Amino acid sequence: MTAQTAPGSFDAFRTIDLRGTHLSTAELRAAMPRSTTSSFESVASRVEDIIVAVRSRGFDALSELAQRFDGVEQFHPRVPAEALSEALRALSPDVRAALEESIDRARVFALAQKPQDVVVEIRPGAALTQRWVPVGRVGLYVPGGLAVLASSVIMNVVPAQAAGVQSIALASPPQKEFGGLPHPVILAAAELLGVKEVYGIGGAQAIAAFAHGVSGEEDRTAIEPVDVVTGPGNIYVATAKRLVKGMVGIDAEAGTTEIAVLADGTAQPRLVAADLISQAEHDPNAASVLITPSVELAAAVRAELSIQAKSTRHRERVETALGGPQSGTILVDNIDHGIAVCDAYAAEHLEIHTDQAPAVAARIKNAGAIFVGDYSPVSLGDYCAGSNHVLPTAGTAAFASGLSVFTFLRAMQVIDYSADALREVSEHVVQLAQAEDLPGHGDAVRVRFS
Repeated sequence: MTAQTAPGSFDAFRTIDLRGTHLSTAELRAAMPRSTTSSFESVASRVEDIIVAVRSRGFDALSELAQRFDGVEQFHPRVPAEALSEALRALSPDVRAALEESIDRARVFALAQKPQDVVVEIRPGAALTQRWVPVGRVGLYVPGGLAVLASSVIMNVVPAQAAGVQSIALASPPQKEFGGLPHPVILAAAELLGVKEVYGIGGAQAIAAFAHGVSGEEDRTAIEPVDVVTGPGNIYVATAKRLVKGMVGIDAEAGTTEIAVLADGTAQPRLVAADLISQAEHDPNAASVLITPSVELAAAVRAELSIQAKSTRHRERVETALGGPQSGTILVDNIDHGIAVCDAYAAEHLEIHTDQAPAVAARIKNAGAIFVGDYSPVSLGDYCAGSNHVLPTAGTAAFASGLSVFTFLRAMQVIDYSADALREVSEHVVQLAQAEDLPGHGDAVRVRFS
């Protein structure tokens, strides 16, 4: 295994050569390109301080943090109703149409995901039910840093509404240039979806406010605690979600975006390069990874990256991301080897540009979302595919799922036995209770028939 700067027009996009290697799963995971600039451990103490401050000092802490991190003065972070309606009135008709289309497609998919209750009579008079019950209240976070992710409003709100959540609160960082309110397109999207409880709170402090709640004082309305917190964000947001998990549910520890592309010699280099750039423009720490058995394709993609990166609006950001340790080409022996690497990497977004792409996609076990073929780019999923773009990152797709209706539902079991049905199994309960030295369990059954 070698890591090197490969020859070509875009030398910063490094190469990891895994050809001819026989690595264990642990070794393969260790060989994957990952960012070295930020980790949970590096920011945990600072995030913990923010959470403690919000929990103990409430709105005073939120005001101080808004001044420190966002440069805005605020007495209360709640966005006025008139600001929401004005943002929608001022929205470009073309952008509104795009948001409405995205909402419609996301709602169709979300409603189709909602599971049915299951009722089973396993014996006469012995009925078991699994009910799907929505959580009571959710706090949804929408980033507002380098990119204005109005689409994340849709991705958070639509599945919550489809699940039947009755109380939805949304937070996004306050913007100095917009009078201390979140970006107006984010506000317009919230209004379009009927979300009236919107806050100008950013980063870890938003997660803390949702998880712990903020007591009302003087004429400042309280922020009620939530049951589930969802939404993407930077390392501070992801760390805050990790620290409050257990007190509230979370969707996943979604950090900086990433894309992996599994491609063979049939792939079109310009499409692969364009898709790698599309995610690199999110953040200088974004990860863009090409996995291929074709040295020729790797060279052609590097050449395309050089050409396309020069003309993209966020060139500096893109080139930083593509040149970072989290990005590069991984050379593999063949597609089978490439699939194993994909599963070790467990990408947030995985594109398949190979011969028989649907069959290859069906073999992938670890990915947040899979995009199949030339006409399913990640950017489609970001906006209008109908799928959800809030997905697990940094390898967590090996055990975590993306945001969906299931994020906002709980499976509740209902047990309903008749006297005859209990009598039929009563001696088994008694015997198991005695085996576990819990005789009171058996007595609770016996007493019903004494």
